[in-house]
This record gives sequence, C-alpha cells and structure tokens, in this order.
Amino acid sequence: MRLTPGQLNRATLERQLLLRREPIGVVDGVRRIVAIQAQEPASPYVALWNRLEGFDPSELDAAFATAAVVKASLMRITLHAVHADDHPTFHEAMTPTLRAARLNDRRFRATGLTIDEADALVPALVERAGEVCTKDDIERLLGERLGGPPHEGVWWALRTYAPLVHAPTGGPWSFGRRPSYRAAPQGERPAPDAALDGLVRRYLAGFGPASARDVAQFALRKMSDVRPALARMADTLTTAQGPDGDTLFDVPGAALPDEDTPAPPRLLAMWDSILLAHADRSRIIPEEHRAHVIRRNGDVLPTLLVDGRVAGVWRPIEGGIEARAFHPLDDATWDGLAAEAASLVALLADREPDPYRRYARWWEKLPDGEVTVLAG
Repeated sequence: MRLTPGQLNRATLERQLLLRREPIGVVDGVRRIVAIQAQEPASPYVALWNRLEGFDPSELDAAFATAAVVKASLMRITLHAVHADDHPTFHEAMTPTLRAARLNDRRFRATGLTIDEADALVPALVERAGEVCTKDDIERLLGERLGGPPHEGVWWALRTYAPLVHAPTGGPWSFGRRPSYRAAPQGERPAPDAALDGLVRRYLAGFGPASARDVAQFALRKMSDVRPALARMADTLTTAQGPDGDTLFDVPGAALPDEDTPAPPRLLAMWDSILLAHADRSRIIPEEHRAHVIRRNGDVLPTLLVDGRVAGVWRPIEGGIEARAFHPLDDATWDGLAAEAASLVALLADREPDPYRRYARWWEKLPDGEVTVLAG
C-alpha cells in the first residue's frame, strides 16, 4: 500500500488528538499524545487545551504535583512532559544520546573530570534528589564529593542525563524559570535494546506511520541504532510505502483516516510536538513556510493549523490574539480561528496572558501576510 501525503497528515492528526477534542482526562491524554515538548512552561497546557474536551488546567497541575505526568530532558535533548509509566523506558532509550551530547561537549571537558568520574556522581545525586532539590543544593553536594566548588559544566552535564525529573515549583504553569529537581519515577528500567524498541513502538502509535529517518529524528538516535530496532520488531509491525517510496512502519490497527477527513482549525503552542516529530516536516508544515516557523536559533513558533497544515502564526497581545496568515484564508476559516482564539484567551487570562512574551522579537522578522486580531 502506498500512502499519500494527505493520509499521513490525517493519521498524525488523529493520533495526536487534533481531528477532534477527545473527552478524556489529562493523564490519559498525555499517554495518547506520547510526549509533549515542554521547554516553555505554558506549552503543555496549550497543547492539551488543543486536544482535550473541557480541558481543566488544574488537572495538569495535579498530574505534575503527583508525578502522574513528569517533565524531563528526553527526546532531542529537550524537555518533554510524558506519562510517568513511560519515563523509565524513554529515559533508558535516550541515555546514549543524552550522555554523548553532554560528556563529549567542551563544556564538560573543561571540568577536568573523566566520564567515569562523572558517572560515579550519579548515584549520590539521585539519592539527594529523593527530596526536591535546587541547583544550589546539588552544587553543594557536588562540592562535597569533589572537594571544592564544582565547575559549572559538571551540573550542566549531569542534569541532562541523570535520571531526574523537574519538580513543580508553582506559578501559573507549575514550573518556573528556576527549576527544581527530584529523582525520576522508580519504574523497572528495561534493557537498552528493549527500551529503544519500546520508545519506537510508542512513537509509531502517536506519530506514525513513519520511516526510519522519522524515528531517528524524533529520538535523535543514530540510524545505525534505529534500523536494528525496527528489524527486531519486524514481526510485530506493519509496513507501507510513503509518497516518496520510503518504507513506513506502523503498529497494527492504528488509525489511518481518509485524507479528506475534516480537520478543524487549531492554535498550536510553541514547539508543539507535531511540528518536530518527523524528518519530513512537510507532513504538517508546507516547505515554503518551514523557515518562518522553525527559526535558525531553534525557536518553533506558535502556529495556526488550517486544514491540518501550518498556515500562519499567532501571538498573544493585550486582551487578545493576533494572527498572521502566510496565505489568504477564507471568512469561514477566520471565523473558526476566532472561536479558538476566544477560548485560548480565556485559558491564558486565568494563568498568564502572554506566556511567550520573551519571544516577541520574531514577529517583526516574519514575511508579509494578512494580520488579524482574532480576539480582543
């Protein structure tokens, strides 16, 4: 079977709960979505508002507080919110990437520690994080272990690959700019190959059908790791051809809607996972818009999703939402976006009206387009 671009788009939207808001709770929603990018504290809330019927942000507050949902450095060496049951598998699968990204970096090498010496610090770090701790707490521990003030590169490396999660610190979005930490959930950690297989299976359930390149992009694992994982799983996966002839892998029985299935408008959060989960991002972002949405410095802007694809960007303004479309939109589409914006303004007003204000500089660097105040 050869799948069309439209089928791939609708399959991903269906699995990411973006064809309709689902009447499920926050914890189940996070499990279905698989992983929500969480660099910006507000983004998991906006992501779930887009996907869950009657989303109550206090339910996500509670999920973070009870560690039913955890926030940690995982895929692509970035912060993600994931179901607590997934964290042990995801962290084990990502440890080679997380360790290499930090321990091979000049900032760690400047510490004078060997890799073995860094690894030897992890058990004490995890023991200390049995209770919530701050950066200062950790650096005091490291100073005691190392016999003097630790080089800043030590904690910079350990906080990324050690089995730690962020501890809620309050504020409008559970986490602030000065993170605290605690030990990760103590689930059974699978063997490395089993962990990678588990991550691949969860990825396909949430973002498939997908190619080996897509898997590697999502996880930032080497193709030389991904191909053997897919080979180990061959008897339990289905395959199809993508539009370019690539082999696409999937979990049996996963949703594959018709390409003409209606897709409602949405206002996606910064770094929404659906924008970054594939090597071929044209599944969601038309190629001509990619550079406008994914900036050179790594920022991924809040986007307008129209008929399942990125059609522009949005930003909070005083009392409302301003949108810039990259191409003309009809009145019915603008009306749909305005209804979404009114709901989003209400969500933000109760928490933080402009959670992305420190990224305002990118607005003036966007191409010309139709600018509309959707709510205000």
